[in-house]
Amino acid sequence: MNALLLIDVQLDFMPGGALAVPGGDAIVAGLNELQSHYDLVVATQDWHPLGHRSFASSHPGQAVFSEIEWQGLPQRLWPDHCVQGSPGAALHPGLDLNRVEAIFRKGTDPDLDSYSAFFDNGHRRATGLGAYLRARGITQVAVAGLALDYCVYFSAKDALQEGFSVEVLTELTRGIAPATIAAARQDLLARGAVLR
Repeated sequence: MNALLLIDVQLDFMPGGALAVPGGDAIVAGLNELQSHYDLVVATQDWHPLGHRSFASSHPGQAVFSEIEWQGLPQRLWPDHCVQGSPGAALHPGLDLNRVEAIFRKGTDPDLDSYSAFFDNGHRRATGLGAYLRARGITQVAVAGLALDYCVYFSAKDALQEGFSVEVLTELTRGIAPATIAAARQDLLARGAVLR
């Protein structure tokens, strides 16, 4: 049994959004077309409380995109984005949700970021996605969405660690920066993911 994970297809990651991923909106139609090829479709939603510690605005004097140490982990500081209940946190209105059986929200802990669909960045708390997939007999996971070099990458990496075979649908992802995209691709291949 296979599952398609639609990672963070949200307005704040689209062109014009608070943390826009270049070309993010170009993948929506392809994600819709692909859903019928999978036994299960699940989506994620970045869902931060106001004042989340991953926001540069929560660290006076720190610049957006700088990196600090927070809770013993490296933390990239982002513009405020995907704030719970805000228009930017909404899934793209063009994304077909008819086959989406569950939406897992992440980044809800105000003190700890969560790039992965499976765990927070410190692997301290699971989202429940791994158990959800196993309970439905899923053994193969395809990952698509935004952004390739962050949430797609960490979700795929954790899916491998959770024992799923993983395929990253690179034509249905977009990334933020060429260097981090290349590093993510190389690491996923080395860990046994299939990139197509």
